[in-house]
Amino acid sequence: MKTQVRPCGSTAIAFSSGQHCKEYEGEVRDEALRESPVPGNQRQVAMPAAFIGHGNPMNAIEVNRYTAAWKAFGGAVPRPRAVLVVSAHWYINATAVTAMTRPRTIHDFYGFPQKLFDVQYPAPGLPELADEICELVHPAWVGADLDSWGIDHGAWSVLVHAFPDASIPVVQLSINADKPLGYHLDLGAKLASLRERGVLVIASGNVVHNLREMDWQLGDCGYDWAKRFDEDAKALMLSNPADAVRLDGHSYYGVAVPTPDHFVPLLYFAGLAGAAAGQPDILVDGYTYGSMSMTSYTLGLHRACAPNDPVDAPAAEPEFPADAANI
Repeated sequence: MKTQVRPCGSTAIAFSSGQHCKEYEGEVRDEALRESPVPGNQRQVAMPAAFIGHGNPMNAIEVNRYTAAWKAFGGAVPRPRAVLVVSAHWYINATAVTAMTRPRTIHDFYGFPQKLFDVQYPAPGLPELADEICELVHPAWVGADLDSWGIDHGAWSVLVHAFPDASIPVVQLSINADKPLGYHLDLGAKLASLRERGVLVIASGNVVHNLREMDWQLGDCGYDWAKRFDEDAKALMLSNPADAVRLDGHSYYGVAVPTPDHFVPLLYFAGLAGAAAGQPDILVDGYTYGSMSMTSYTLGLHRACAPNDPVDAPAAEPEFPADAANI
């Protein structure tokens, strides 16, 4: 099977599916914007942005203080022209952006209840946004994915709570696994002007994400090393977000970030915050199963949920795929 990918604004090229593609170089909802979005180049007020610690895929169908915070976030932003998601679960060796009109809902996991596989998030795409992104990040190369990806659970597990009617266009930007951390920070900064064009940028991952060290008995607790890394990350994010790129030198980076896929989305958000000279706020925070941080940040929006409310009981124990696996 051939997957159609093209450099934005050019003729499609093909590569085989499953292969890596080559890289060439409180309530403030604005109902008026909801009914008639302002064209991107005329928008005056910057949209908020967010980094969401999405955690267990079961959060998509559960109600707890994390999903309540995501819902509150969705209710507190003006209606976006589109949502651009940088998800930990589209981790390939190229920088690409979805450019299809009807992206499919991807269930990129296994071992979970059928109810989770039944979730569909039928949001439209916005192909023209792919060309806008290419222009903004030039000379970095970004491919337009015409049929390979869609909306993965790093995106839809959050969006089903934030925007449950699935009427807002959704576009995803891949994480290029071949690039150093600084590349992702810089790319996030280059995307900052999308906020003035009515695009809500959401980075979705986890600051601490070590599936091999999970303990189902720990519920809403965190290991000491997880707390120390997450707290030091907070100190940087709330003072000088661009310094988050230095966290790879932290003494607990190796155990907190055994693979970079879930950490890198934080750098896109940090780049946005640095470009805006803005200070992020904590949307919600906490820990699950010892080795996962649920900390979420917003930019340009006051905190919507107190971080220390009690967490609901943990879900049943499904089998998680291996770190960095996109199945």
